[in-house]
Amino acid sequence: MPGSSMRTCTARPRTTSPAVEGWAVSTALCAAAKPMRHFTRCGFVGAACVWRRPVSYSSAGMGLANQRIMANDSCDVVVIGAGVAGLAAAGELVKAGRSVLILEARDRIGGRLWTRQEPDAAAPIELGAEFVHGYVTETFDLLHQVGKAALDTAGAHWSVRDGRLQQRTDDVFERIQKALEDANVLGEPDVSFEEFVKRSDRYGLSQEAQTFARAFVEGFDAADPARASTHSIAEEWRSGGMLDAPQFRPLGGYSSVLTALASVLDRNNTRLQLQTLVRTVRWARGHVEVGGVFLDQPFVIKASKAILTLPLGVLQLPPQAHGAVRFTPALDQKSAALAGLVSGSVLKVILRFRGPFWEQLQGGRYRDAVFFHSPGQTFPTFWTARPVQAPLLNAWAGGPKAARLSDASDSDITRQALHSLESVFGGLPPGDLQLEAAYLHNWQRDPFARGAYSYVAVGNIEARRTLGAPLEETLFFAGEATATDGEAGTVAGALQSGMRAAREVRASLARA
Repeated sequence: MPGSSMRTCTARPRTTSPAVEGWAVSTALCAAAKPMRHFTRCGFVGAACVWRRPVSYSSAGMGLANQRIMANDSCDVVVIGAGVAGLAAAGELVKAGRSVLILEARDRIGGRLWTRQEPDAAAPIELGAEFVHGYVTETFDLLHQVGKAALDTAGAHWSVRDGRLQQRTDDVFERIQKALEDANVLGEPDVSFEEFVKRSDRYGLSQEAQTFARAFVEGFDAADPARASTHSIAEEWRSGGMLDAPQFRPLGGYSSVLTALASVLDRNNTRLQLQTLVRTVRWARGHVEVGGVFLDQPFVIKASKAILTLPLGVLQLPPQAHGAVRFTPALDQKSAALAGLVSGSVLKVILRFRGPFWEQLQGGRYRDAVFFHSPGQTFPTFWTARPVQAPLLNAWAGGPKAARLSDASDSDITRQALHSLESVFGGLPPGDLQLEAAYLHNWQRDPFARGAYSYVAVGNIEARRTLGAPLEETLFFAGEATATDGEAGTVAGALQSGMRAAREVRASLARA
């Protein structure tokens, strides 16, 4: 790759810094001007380690330890969910002097963002969100607050073609964008992305480009091309946006963002309750009662406003389903939006080896590799920890491939990841890989997530905006599924939605 100095971003766009806090960082992968596109949107937002017990990132050390909820407690605003959106919303409200109670079902904060620091791993283990897509002001500002940099992940992509690994240097993504423009898809009735691909040969897309297009939508959007809205995909890709921007990783892990979000919460105005299961939300204009169970004891919380940051898959549960939140009155105004969005499937397995074996193959040919692609495999995408030097490979499957495997055991999922990896390197025997550990989390089976991140179904281009709209100046909605500026499915989208919901609440309280 051109250039030889490591590039990091420190919270302000286009700022560079050589400081890497003791990490062994490769200098060869950080200066590429235009990165290749990833088949992943791992900036999405209980973990199962195959051989180790999970380590939780909780409220310890933040001055927000669990307190017993009183039988009929009250506050200005109750926030349901302590993921990125919920913490961002709470922080904005606390800065405005409002009292906030955050209710979280898990025994940790972060939601679909979960960083684990394993003693034997040379880099953080990210079971959820991993990448910062482009120069996102909100994310970089938070990293700046805690003195963390963001490392540019630019580097070489290798793809299996004709049975062997070849470096990807083509412009297939630009050709797909041009086909979308030539087809004038936004000026025509919406169709599934699969339907568009089937017609795309008339716009000059080869069979290989069509395969790439399907794989990209599956991997990046966690979507089924047969269900995904072409209008939504075209709007996301039209201006390039985060797809054309550099991709970064927070140095030391995405948990730095959680540290920054929690640091602004004032213990005098904020309470965080972990292991708190919300079962019911009764509401009328200007009044909310949230009921549930905390440490096996029932509770009711009263507030004038509530911000709901429940993941899409949880909101979509029928009222009588196990784990559902029952609303009284029901959220009839949201039913069409909830039906028009899909909670996408993702499986990610982090494989830790004795050493980075791929760097020794073919005379070091793959030493600068960041991504490996093997179209057609169950896990078609792998990436390294570059620019951090670590013997880690992340296996990634999205969309239908992940959905089909979601009911398998963790060990079977790991075996499938290894089988796909063997195909990348020409049938390299498993013993030569020297696997030491594997870490994974099945977000589809997670009762508090029920999927990885959202995508738009055919004919529902306004669903995100509708889902995010407040109800009666009483119920407010945030989370990546409500993001509308091309950031849905990412940490940035969750952050921005939480801040937006907080602004709406503040404006409503000011009018009261």
